[in-house]
Amino acid sequence: MSEQRNDTVNRAKPYQLVLFPLNNGATNVYFVLILSYVAQFGSSILKLGMFASIMVTVMRVCDAVTDPVIGAAMDRTSTKIGKFRPFMILGSAVMAVSVVALYILTPMIPESMMWLRYVAFVVIYFVWVIGYTFQTSCTRAGQTVLTNDPNQRPMFTIFNTVGSLLGMGVMQFMIPLIKGMYDVKDEAGAIIVSGYENPTVFRIITPIGIAISVALTILAIIGIAEKDNPKYYGIGGDKQEKVKISEYVEIIRNNKPMQRLMVAGAGCKLALAIATNTTVLLALYGILMGNYNALYLPMMVLGYVCAVPFFLLSMRTSQKLGQRASLIRYVSVALVCYVGVLALLLFSDHGTPSLMLSFPFQGGGAINLYTILFIVFFGVGYGAYYATADMPIPMVADCSDYETYRSGKYIPGIMGTLFSLVDKLVSSLAQTLVAFIFLICAGLSDLPTDSTPYSGGIKVAVIVMFCVIPMLAWAATLLAMKGYSLTGEKMKTIQAVNAARKEAVADGMTLEQAMREISDDTVKTA
Repeated sequence: MSEQRNDTVNRAKPYQLVLFPLNNGATNVYFVLILSYVAQFGSSILKLGMFASIMVTVMRVCDAVTDPVIGAAMDRTSTKIGKFRPFMILGSAVMAVSVVALYILTPMIPESMMWLRYVAFVVIYFVWVIGYTFQTSCTRAGQTVLTNDPNQRPMFTIFNTVGSLLGMGVMQFMIPLIKGMYDVKDEAGAIIVSGYENPTVFRIITPIGIAISVALTILAIIGIAEKDNPKYYGIGGDKQEKVKISEYVEIIRNNKPMQRLMVAGAGCKLALAIATNTTVLLALYGILMGNYNALYLPMMVLGYVCAVPFFLLSMRTSQKLGQRASLIRYVSVALVCYVGVLALLLFSDHGTPSLMLSFPFQGGGAINLYTILFIVFFGVGYGAYYATADMPIPMVADCSDYETYRSGKYIPGIMGTLFSLVDKLVSSLAQTLVAFIFLICAGLSDLPTDSTPYSGGIKVAVIVMFCVIPMLAWAATLLAMKGYSLTGEKMKTIQAVNAARKEAVADGMTLEQAMREISDDTVKTA
């Protein structure tokens, strides 16, 4: 796996493959810290009610205007430290400052100045979103220079998961523990005031999250430093022609694989965002099953453990058959398994211990048949879909290479920000859907906590969000991938053609000549 360059392949060194994907782990810290908790924070701490959930969507939709601008700026950027590293550094700094302002400073605004809380929430959140775009777009775009080896690109998903466990996983594990320290309970041990209603919880988790994210960002910068170099920028290298902003619409319209990948990416992201939403899990484990503290962490650990073999399987499938085949196979597994999860939730009964989840610790009961069946269906299903949730990320690099093959344009920035846009829109849509579904199904104007009493409406809301919406999202993913043309064999041809054209341009041929004279047939017969 040492770096070698021949006519076709740009390979990464082992440490580069391991470190650069940590950039996604760095931003996934904020996926948990902000996107999973900001609506709960706005509702419970700032007393903004449903406004917080609505603004998460509205502000991210408004940010659609900035995404293409940032992508275009990245494509046109060339500094002494490269194209991608400046955006990683700036994005990390902006997010750190804005999350401190949001979680630590805004609660200091007195309730007598509620208008200022509304304004501060909107402005600070919007600034955070800009920083999030800066850094997340580099994860997608930077893969184009890291490696184009079909055997290495699928490994990005593995190391991306390691980064997510160091970032997202640590935060998901730690925050409920800290929250539990600030729960207010009655004499029987029932929660009467959730820790998420205490500003101290957010003052504690904020610096921890920032420290983890900054550390992962530094490692990611080290990972891409050598490859963030003009000689790896498309066919033209350091002679790369600048793409006019007016050309982007035509490029996107003609890049059919990217269009389909955006649908698949949106489906995978929506499934993950809603099924792992903090409020949904609070309602499932705390309200429906009656013991959030005893169930949340064991089920989270179960999901991660079950995901490990699927990551290995998906990597091998991607290397042998291409990333499209791997995505289709394991999304299908998740879809089938969640039919079982759906059935179990439909038959669950809040008043019957044998029809609820139960573990023999932290006040739980003995493991029952219902729990065993849930572990099987949920474990396999979660493992499969968690392994595919970020699989579209390395496929963005394939679409970017396809665009270079199709038009000669090297525009990883706009490709990355298209996915950043999808990520943000879907994530924000998820939070708004959560709020509205609880309102429609359970009549709750504020988001529920684990101290909210059980009702049939809450059960319906949880089933819709934990099972039905993810299943529909996976179905959309499978439909989109049916016509996705970048198979494993096609990508090998694309890389060979791009390499031949790049060599020809380096030898003095114009890009236009290389595009005309070097094709699939000429490379195959050469």
